[in-house]
Amino acid sequence: MKSPFVRDLQENSTVTLSALVQAKEIRQKKTGDPYLSLVLSDKTGEIDGKMWDNVAEVMETFERDDFIRVKGLVQTFHNRFQFVIHKLRRVEEHEIDFADFFPASQCDPAVMWAELRSIVNAVGNPHIRGLLNAVFDDEDIARRYRIAPAAKQIHHAFLSGLLEHVLSICRLCKLVSPQYPFIDCDLMIAGAVLHDIGKIYELSYDRGFAYTAEGQLLGHMTIALRMVGDKLRNLPDFPSNLRNLVEHMIISHHGHLEFGSSKVPLFAEAILLHYLDDMDSKMECTRAILDRDRAVSGHFTAYSQALERPILRKPAYLGEEKPAPPPTVAAPVPATVQTPPRPVPPLPGALPGRSGSVLGEKLMEALRPKA
Repeated sequence: MKSPFVRDLQENSTVTLSALVQAKEIRQKKTGDPYLSLVLSDKTGEIDGKMWDNVAEVMETFERDDFIRVKGLVQTFHNRFQFVIHKLRRVEEHEIDFADFFPASQCDPAVMWAELRSIVNAVGNPHIRGLLNAVFDDEDIARRYRIAPAAKQIHHAFLSGLLEHVLSICRLCKLVSPQYPFIDCDLMIAGAVLHDIGKIYELSYDRGFAYTAEGQLLGHMTIALRMVGDKLRNLPDFPSNLRNLVEHMIISHHGHLEFGSSKVPLFAEAILLHYLDDMDSKMECTRAILDRDRAVSGHFTAYSQALERPILRKPAYLGEEKPAPPPTVAAPVPATVQTPPRPVPPLPGALPGRSGSVLGEKLMEALRPKA
């Protein structure tokens, strides 16, 4: 019998759960005895785990990024579910289905990719269109762009999350730009497509999501500038002033120096890109915490570090709460491109290693359509 997913756990239930260890700490009780503090995850979400007893027998038998099977009790602590572990053992890869442990967009990556390519091909400025097509015609970039998460954990932290996030911003650009006649929509599309492109090399996603050595040393903005520079070497007629604008949008999109931007946005399109990026990120954070805390009691979710507040569970507050919907991990795209969830399409060949990070072959196999 298959173990339940994190999303399906119910308060005060005793269950056996298979999970990926996202974080592991060995701490000390007041008595000096050790206890385990874990973050356990599968494709539907994550849960804090605590093991208080018989810890010495198991604490050295597994590490972060291992798969484990745990039996225990689901409780509520600080308005969030917590798994109190009674028994624990490490499990081998052949005992699990890789596809159960990696959150992925519920939007079809092939459909999203086709829409994004059509948006790029509709760009009127030939220089911008040429640059974006040069980027997407690079098969290594295209493969990674279709499957990379948008972040390690804050927003769109699931496979194909970057693609979903960028496509959402592109749609927002097309909606908002006509409201402000002085906005260049082509430049907005360039900023939307390129602002986070460095994340395809900044992040690794062969088990849990993590930073590569390259990501730790440089960050996604610097990596993005390198990538753009590589493509522009083959576009000698690209205007230098336009290049400066594109690069400025990349390095300023976080909006504030204290948030990692080396410059604050200094022209209209850069300012608008920052706000659209921030809005889309925060709306996804809001969706995710409401989805994660759907089963908790009370009118508010747990406190969100990313949003710096708890979020009102409006249906519960209005007395309109309905039974939880079937598990999802990402909001669907609008009806014009909505499609039933499908496995990530096959990616030709393994992703070449970069700073020691590759998408694991077993994960690749798990995500390929089944015959």
